[in-house]
Parts: sequence; structure tokens; C-alpha cells
Amino acid sequence: MNPVTPICLSEKLRGCLLGGAVGDALGAPVEFLSLAEIKATFGAEGIQNYAPAFGRLGAITDDTQMTLFTAEGLLCSYVRGALRGIASPASVVSHAYLRWLWTQGMESKKPKPERVIGLLWGVKELHSQRAPGLTCVSALKAMTQFTDSRASNDSKGAGGVMRVAPVAMMFAGEPENASQAFSLGMQSAALTHGHPTGFLAAGAFAVILHAIFCDENINVGIDRAKQYLAKQDAHEETLSSIEKGVALAGTDLRPDDAIRNIGEGWVAEEALGIAIYCALKAVDFRHGVLIAVNHDGDSDTTGSMVGQLLGATYGISGIPYDWLSPLELREIIEQVADDITDHWSWNLDYMSEAYDEAVVKRYPGG
Repeated sequence: MNPVTPICLSEKLRGCLLGGAVGDALGAPVEFLSLAEIKATFGAEGIQNYAPAFGRLGAITDDTQMTLFTAEGLLCSYVRGALRGIASPASVVSHAYLRWLWTQGMESKKPKPERVIGLLWGVKELHSQRAPGLTCVSALKAMTQFTDSRASNDSKGAGGVMRVAPVAMMFAGEPENASQAFSLGMQSAALTHGHPTGFLAAGAFAVILHAIFCDENINVGIDRAKQYLAKQDAHEETLSSIEKGVALAGTDLRPDDAIRNIGEGWVAEEALGIAIYCALKAVDFRHGVLIAVNHDGDSDTTGSMVGQLLGATYGISGIPYDWLSPLELREIIEQVADDITDHWSWNLDYMSEAYDEAVVKRYPGG
């Protein structure tokens, strides 16, 4: 799955967010169909291109919505740290997740302010329910304050692991910060998913993506994630699923049979194992993502995660144009990716003539 030529970091970051959204949109129409039903509907090869979902082609789901709000929260945290000298990234991300909940027309115990600010709140297309995960919704509804605390439930659903790509992106090009990506990936997922596997898988996925952003081979990231996991309590099923995905990628087993051996992807460790299998098996972006969405389970989540891995690997130029062109919210996704690329160069000294006031408006740090 290695690209033929080196890819600049900005193209990797764009490729990751856009690739995840593409995989999400391809999986959206078949998320709740068995593989047999997918083939009966779309033909013997399964789904091969966008099909209508949520009233259009190329529609994103809650997976991409929450990934974008993760990115917004991390960028708001960066701004807050620069302006105030202190910030708890996970707590600021929890605020972003509450903004996502409010876009869904739902209320939390933490009251919604009269005026909600930030880039994504102003995107009207995000004020749309796209099959939001019940665990995410219930955990966020219960929040009484912005927090970095672990959710009180025992869920290990895939709703935590599928949204943490921006964590890896924030540490792109910084191999010395892999452990921070692991920690913040876990913290971000644990805001809604309290079972250890629910957040350990997220930390592992962030580390694997982070390695790609540091021009390291995906296998380096997998090995590093395994090392970090081994030091954590209750890591066994996450580690086992990673190892199963790697082992199956080295066999000639048919992809649908191999994925069936890993699971359906509704829970975090299975989604992670499937993503690793598909990324290792892929000959290019299209091939890997189509494997990821044609199976019996959570196709939009596995499609999104594989799209993130392969988008980071091949860059935006590796994503088929016929999938990028109709993709919902492409411009917003690119803007968020570019803001992550550029955030280190923002001038956040409010006394300076070059103060980036527009940045603070997009990502208010409070």
C-alpha cells in the first residue's frame, strides 16, 4: 500500500480526511445490509460506486460529522492554549462533541448557550441526522459540563475509534509525539465509550495513522501500537484483533471470508482489525475501500477508517476523482485539513498587527 512517489504532508492530511469521508459515503447505503443483500442489490461484485443515501450521492454519515468536530475541538484547544496559556484538549473536544449533538437537534444536560460559535456550527448541511450512534448520543446527552472524564457506560462500539484521525493529524511529522497521539486518541474516544477496548482501539488507530504522517511504514505504526497496548490493562482483545488483521492480510483467503473471521466492525476492536486488514491488502485506494465496504457489518465505519489510512498513504491524488467530485462538504473537509496543516504557523499574539483574527473566529478557544 506504499505510494510510488513521496507525498507532501498537506496532501497526506487532505487525503486522510477526504479519504475517510469517501469511504464513509460509499458505505452509507449498505451499512445495514448483509453481503448477500449488497450483492443482490448492486451485483456480484457488490457496491462499486456511490448510491443514494440521505437524499443524495456522496452523502456523509455521523462518522465524518464527528471526525470533523474532533478536528474542530483540537484546533479550538490549540487556540485556547495559545491565548490563555492552558488548555485540556479532551475537555475542549467534549465541547465540540456537544456542538455536534446540538446540530442533531438534541439537548444535553449542559445547556446550549443562546449563541453557539465556531466554524462547523455555521455549516447548515451538518444540521442533519445521519444515523447517529446511540452510545455517542446517550453519553453526550448526559454531560453536565465540558469534561475530560471517561464515560460511565461500558460500551466498546466503533463510534470512538472511527473519529480520532484528527488526533494523529495534529501530531503529523512529529515522530517523537507518538505516545501523545496514543493518549489523546484514547481520551477522545473515552468521552463517549467507557469500555477499555472502546478507547484502547482508538489510541492504537491514532498511532498507526500517526506513523504514516511521519513517513513511516504502516507496519511500523502497527508494531508501535502493539507496544503501547501491551502496557495497558485489558488490552488483550484489541491486540488480538490487530494481530488477526495482520495475519489474514498475509493469506490468500477471499476478502469477505477474511473480514468475516475478524468480525462485522460494530465494535471497536473489530473495526480496527478490519481496517488494518483492508489497508494491508489494498493495491490502491479504490481497491482497499471497496473491500472495506463490501461485507456483512458496519460498512460506513470500516470504509471511513480504511479511507483515512489509504488517503494518508496515497494523498488526495490517489483518491478517484469520480468519488471526490460529488462528495458532500468537500470544501469544508479540505479547509479543516488545511487548518490542521497550518495551525503551527498561526499568529495568535493578539497584540501583533499580524494577529490571525479569522482563525480565532473559526476556532474560538473560549
